Amino acid sequence: MNDTAVPKCQHCNEEMKKWRTPENSTWETNFLWVCFNDECPYFIRGWDHMMKTQEIKASYRESVHPETGARSPLPCWSNDAHKDNIIED
Repeated sequence: MNDTAVPKCQHCNEEMKKWRTPENSTWETNFLWVCFNDECPYFIRGWDHMMKTQEIKASYRESVHPETGARSPLPCWSNDAHKDNIIED
């Protein structure tokens, strides 16, 4: 995978956005691809799943590592969480 090919979310088929990883994080890349579609079924289901299994108000968004293509959840605590680090091209 390369950073110019924009991946699509496998749950809603929306194009993902570049998201700047926080400084001093354990991610080995400057950004991840993240689905920021608030209507994504993965994001919507996540609220109920986290409440039922962890008893916390949280969800997750699908993310993709730009170099490896590995997909993983990005935990979030609100609809707006992480949106301040979206990289607009």
